[in-house]
Amino acid sequence: MRVLHLDINHPLIIEQFTALGFQNEEDYTSSKEQVEAKLHLYDGLIIRSRFTIDKTFLDKATNLKFIGRLGAGLENIDTVYAKQKGIFLASAPEGNRNAVGEHTLGMLLSLFNKLNSADKEVRSGIWDREGNRGIELDGKTVGIIGYGNMGKAFAKKLRGFDVEVICYDIQGGVGNEDARQVGILELHQRTDVLSLHVPQTELTIGMINEEFISQFHKPFWILNTARGKCIKTEDLVQAIESEKILGAGLDVLEYEKSSFENMFTETNMPKAFQYLIKSNKVLLSPHVAGWTVESKIKLAQTVVDKVQTQFC
Repeated sequence: MRVLHLDINHPLIIEQFTALGFQNEEDYTSSKEQVEAKLHLYDGLIIRSRFTIDKTFLDKATNLKFIGRLGAGLENIDTVYAKQKGIFLASAPEGNRNAVGEHTLGMLLSLFNKLNSADKEVRSGIWDREGNRGIELDGKTVGIIGYGNMGKAFAKKLRGFDVEVICYDIQGGVGNEDARQVGILELHQRTDVLSLHVPQTELTIGMINEEFISQFHKPFWILNTARGKCIKTEDLVQAIESEKILGAGLDVLEYEKSSFENMFTETNMPKAFQYLIKSNKVLLSPHVAGWTVESKIKLAQTVVDKVQTQFC
């Protein structure tokens, strides 16, 4: 097996592939066109999110047997076409699910206890106890949309709290001892805290919009450690302003990578994003929910294990 690594990952993936007899080559700088020109030489490909693996890219990979993605999803790969070509796809949601669960819980508790704004105020010489009075999680109903690896990990982290956890998923029979599966109507009726743990698909892009938000029976908090495009930012801001949404913890945004960085150097920053970065009701992080020291190791190990099981 000759394997091309397009993103820098934990060294164990190269070490263990070498031990399996694979030939590893690293290319972290070539353009997509330069990589396409030599793809026919490789049996395996290891990536994170550097390139979109589309039909044109896959047609160049005439000998490709597997693609390993060190991340939870495969949305940057044309999975249908890859499978038609008989390419084995290995993602690694098992590798960072615990990290995502912990980060989601951390965002929720920080929002409830106003830790972000309180920290800024104390550092600025402001001692405002009443303005930073928090609320407790106990007694709340937490609704989870998407009850796969990430949703289950977050529900597990809630075991120590006196909360009701319900989940909604397009697949039936996914509920477990940590969350009761419900229909969309009950989710809308009961939820105090909504947490998103869905992949990015045609069904989930823009799913949290004005119409969807309006169907909730009471004001709620929202957490998104899934994909930024699942929430329409303008509709989110409108809901926060009207207090339909009480606060938001966002690890992902519609505006990420170069588009995000450019907004701070250009004059066309969207008004909705201007609101997010100024609001004390919003907690932001740069897509790092699954980005821990431990998950870096586990992501690499998960891909190695899946490839080894398939080919060795």
